[in-house]
Amino acid sequence: MEAKNKMAKLLQEFQIFEYAPADEKYQHDDKTMLAGTLQRANAENQNNRIYPRPILEREVDKYHEMIDENRALGELDHPDNAVVNLANASHLIKDVWWEGDDLKGVVEILDTPAGSILKSLIDSGVKLGISSRGLGSTQKNSNGKDIVQDDFQLVTFDFVSNPSTQNAFMMAESVELNKEEERVFRIKHSLDMILKS
Repeated sequence: MEAKNKMAKLLQEFQIFEYAPADEKYQHDDKTMLAGTLQRANAENQNNRIYPRPILEREVDKYHEMIDENRALGELDHPDNAVVNLANASHLIKDVWWEGDDLKGVVEILDTPAGSILKSLIDSGVKLGISSRGLGSTQKNSNGKDIVQDDFQLVTFDFVSNPSTQNAFMMAESVELNKEEERVFRIKHSLDMILKS
């Protein structure tokens, strides 16, 4: 492997969210519940990045804690930082599981301003993307692909707009966090882990 990019970056990945109504066990009241693929392990994405399955499995295990605590919020569109902005929360991840290398999930659309926009887009048949947001570094392999490294920390999954043409939409390769933003995120993440212990 080639040189490692040691600076933590905000990693954002895009894929079309092919969804169906969630199973009956998730349906309640008049909430909009969707199920679909959230992310794929061990496969090259549009940004030439590959997320190794063991790293994603570890982060999904941690993410289950947020799901269990009803805190796995996502936003409509990607912000340029690693903090979920409650004012832009549009959905809540209710469950995640593996089917092969595909990470599947159930999403509840929230009754918030951003959630109402998201529901309207879904009701209108707009094809949306789902995108992971996390913090970590990459290392190029011999084929020039960026392999996500062990320091990766999953933040959430956001709904994003869909390109009308294959490869017409490119996520920002990465957004470099300044040292203070990275420090604050890592401290917050560490505190969350300590408090859960």
